[in-house]
Amino acid sequence: MNKLGSYLKKHTEALVKDVGVEAACELTGKSKATIGRYYSEHAEHDERFMPIDAVAHLEEAASYPHVTSALAELKGITLQFDESRRNSKREGGVNSDVIVLSQRFAMLMAEYNQSIEDGVISANEAKRLLKETLAIQKVLIDMKMHLEDETV
Repeated sequence: MNKLGSYLKKHTEALVKDVGVEAACELTGKSKATIGRYYSEHAEHDERFMPIDAVAHLEEAASYPHVTSALAELKGITLQFDESRRNSKREGGVNSDVIVLSQRFAMLMAEYNQSIEDGVISANEAKRLLKETLAIQKVLIDMKMHLEDETV
């Protein structure tokens, strides 16, 4: 499988796990086996990817648009994401965001330190690092939104 396919499959897996396998089955009308094939990296499933309508249904229920974000990153596009979808603005502002950002960065560095301790970053360790990186990305987007609010 090429790097592009592998990258998309990893983000598809993150999307399914974000929503939950059972919920993903209900939302898409697909079986667990079919859902699993969409992110399987086994050779017989190399050319099998989740249909875009299924991605849209899952991303509506997910905490983050994993596949859409991956596609944007592949083209060098930055997305603006509002995770909260709240009716009211989040309390705090840039100062709160800086504190949260420093905390998330400390968590990323702690995770990295633990992961690299043996000289090799395993697949599970890489997933945890990716999770922390995505959390930092979300905080940066919140910060961007607060900065835009303050400049308008």
